[in-house]
Amino acid sequence: MSGAGVADWAVIGVPILAAALCAGAVALLLPWLKSSALAHPVDRSSHREPTPQGGGLGVVFSTLTVVWLAVAVAGPLPADALALLWALTGAAGLLTLVGLVDDIHGLSPGPRLFAQLLAVGLVVLLVPSDTRLISALPLWVERACLVVLGVWFVNLVNFMDGIDWMTVAEVVPITAAIAIFGIGGIVPPVVTLVALALLGAMLGFAPFNRPVARLFLGDAGSLPVGLVLGWLLLLLAINGQIAAALLLPLYYLADASITLLLRIRRGETPWEAHRTHFYQRAVAGGLTVPAVVARVFATNVALAALATVSVMTRTALASVLCVVGGAVLVGVLLAHFAKAQR
Repeated sequence: MSGAGVADWAVIGVPILAAALCAGAVALLLPWLKSSALAHPVDRSSHREPTPQGGGLGVVFSTLTVVWLAVAVAGPLPADALALLWALTGAAGLLTLVGLVDDIHGLSPGPRLFAQLLAVGLVVLLVPSDTRLISALPLWVERACLVVLGVWFVNLVNFMDGIDWMTVAEVVPITAAIAIFGIGGIVPPVVTLVALALLGAMLGFAPFNRPVARLFLGDAGSLPVGLVLGWLLLLLAINGQIAAALLLPLYYLADASITLLLRIRRGETPWEAHRTHFYQRAVAGGLTVPAVVARVFATNVALAALATVSVMTRTALASVLCVVGGAVLVGVLLAHFAKAQR
């Protein structure tokens, strides 16, 4: 067993099994998705040919299946960890179903938002009440804020899934870093297992989504993947690593949030599809999709390294310096993408 209580075999076996299961599930689903869930290109699309979406079904199925298999093999979890995992499973399943309906038939913003509130609310509700991020706030205020932030994060990941491999470039460094923290005993075993499984599942999905993609995650993937990532980051923060939890998704947070504020300022409808994220503007400005994704991936790896430094040093000054360094890195990348458009 590792220091975090995750069996040594799980560190390698969980991501490998999740990758294989995801690849197999996606291969089986692909013919059906081609006939039932095609994303047709429109003016705001980044793709030029009708492409099946809904590949997230394989990602979510393999992630949750492998986690529960690992739990069954390794032995029972503590009651609070088991409750967290059941909540995550139910919430991710709900968002996968809602996302699939949206991929096939389309949904208005109202039902989507209601489902997201239910899913995030369920996850937040099952977080133990004795674990706090801001103890100065009443518990209900803190939890309400977490629900709002969680819904924003779910949508943020959905918004940012706009070109091939973008979500892979985000999820892989984040989950790999959290898994490493788990192996070092920084986060509980259940967090480590979920991170390892999602890491493997995204790697299994990656060959189908490589530019030019044969398959998209779709809302059936981006919504629950956003939920799982948010869950991992929340539990990382609750375990005392707030700087790391901020650093790991910092590029997504910055690109999506700044873009949203700019769109609101221009009087645009926030939830309508568009191509004005910084990475999309870079592609429109002449950078290739692989070049953009490579830059995002490299930045995310650097952010993961800064997060690791903040975890290892365990001092407030080091954490602040790491966050500042991460903000500079992300700012440079956003400026580079904005410049590419000109």
